[in-house]
Amino acid sequence: MLLTIFLNAAATAASISKVGSALGAALTVFGASMGIGKIGSSAMEAIARQPEAGGDIRSSMILAAALIEGVSLFAVIVCLLVLFL
Repeated sequence: MLLTIFLNAAATAASISKVGSALGAALTVFGASMGIGKIGSSAMEAIARQPEAGGDIRSSMILAAALIEGVSLFAVIVCLLVLFL
């Protein structure tokens, strides 16, 4: 009886962990896409206002997008490790 209760609790905890890691990965991807979209939008607006600074703005935009993507990839990997380990 006690073993059954313990196993059910362990299975429930594992299910909650899987749902949590899936939600974490989804929120991470959503946040990264919103951030990169905001960066792209702001960069295009800045280039439209000041076309001679387009190269500098574009390189800064690419650097910021790469950093956001790197952090989000790291977070998704952590969520996948939680999911499968």
